[in-house]
Amino acid sequence: MNTLSTEQKEEFSGLLEEVGKSLDISKTQHDAVVKSYEAVGDWLSRPESELSPYQPVISPQGSFRLGTMVKCVNENDDLDIDLVCELHGKKASWTQKDVKKAVGDRLKANETYKSMLDEEGRRCWTLVYSDTANYHMDVLPSIVSIGYTALAERRFAENEQEGIQKLALSITDKRHPLYFTEADPAKWLISNPFGYSQWFFRQAQLSSIRLFAFNESVNPVPKYTEQKLPLQRIVQIMKRHRDIMFNGSPDKPISVIITTLAARAYKKQANIIDALVDVANEMHSYLEEEYDFRLQKRVKWVRNPVNNAENFADRWIEFPQRQKNFEKWLDQLKLDLAEATGRRGLQNISESLSKAFGKNITQAAVRNYGDKLLAQRTSGTMKMAALTGTLGNTGRATVPQHNPYGANE
Repeated sequence: MNTLSTEQKEEFSGLLEEVGKSLDISKTQHDAVVKSYEAVGDWLSRPESELSPYQPVISPQGSFRLGTMVKCVNENDDLDIDLVCELHGKKASWTQKDVKKAVGDRLKANETYKSMLDEEGRRCWTLVYSDTANYHMDVLPSIVSIGYTALAERRFAENEQEGIQKLALSITDKRHPLYFTEADPAKWLISNPFGYSQWFFRQAQLSSIRLFAFNESVNPVPKYTEQKLPLQRIVQIMKRHRDIMFNGSPDKPISVIITTLAARAYKKQANIIDALVDVANEMHSYLEEEYDFRLQKRVKWVRNPVNNAENFADRWIEFPQRQKNFEKWLDQLKLDLAEATGRRGLQNISESLSKAFGKNITQAAVRNYGDKLLAQRTSGTMKMAALTGTLGNTGRATVPQHNPYGANE
């Protein structure tokens, strides 16, 4: 990164914070998603449902849970909402296939949900809400472990790694070799989305901020908030850069790889531009390599932090272009950050960020940033930042109250 003064870093961070806010889904969208998945949970758990004895619960996972969801580049595209359907037990004879079918059959028993169902996925049932809202929900059937309910209702201590490990779920997967035959959930594929979210927020915690994720039970409804931790903003900004660069390509870097490597590389910086540049420069060092005896060569690993046996980059073996695209994306991100931080003046910086994050999002962020500057200037607290000629709330010279720069940029 080009050398920036403290004032310049604060200005960049303020602008990038507004970029992140411009990427957030609205409270209306958030509340609509929550209402939709709660309604699905209600339908699955009604007394007449075959699933009712197993107390089905629908919970969010992935970016919706982590607070790292970003708007689609094309406003007409669907948001992808990842959900888990937790079953607290099952019929003794049920295999993965039977569990998946039981969830699907119950959804199909509702004429509205039946009309919304997409083709059955590898692991999930997908409900498409595009006719009424721009999102679809992927519902992953799962079986919780013994004692999971008591554990899930506890409040976690900050050092309770063992508790996180026990939040693992047994999930359905049509590619699993025992999909049709094995009734013991302990032998199914294991996933731990709630343990992952606890790990992520532990990584995101600033030393001066109490970690809110550990003050709640595992399955609360995520609260909508405009305030985000720096790591959440960093992940959002990186995902947007990825989306602009790859324009919907199926071989783009997947979000869980970006999120995991960013969280590992993050060093608790409160300043977003410092953290973003540092994370971009350090992410690659957290890629691991292991020798694959089946393939007789070394392969890249992005290890799941709550399941050491899972490699988030396992598809890179089958699709080597995905590894190349990840490396290409990371190189481009570093170049774009260097180019942006080398510019001076809000307009010039805006032009640079527009190339990396999209014109509409950047313009919205600059407008919001300009409005804040105008409010500061009106209150007499705006100052001219040293060396930059841009405006912020730090610096040495108070700005006279006339012709506010930046409010209309």
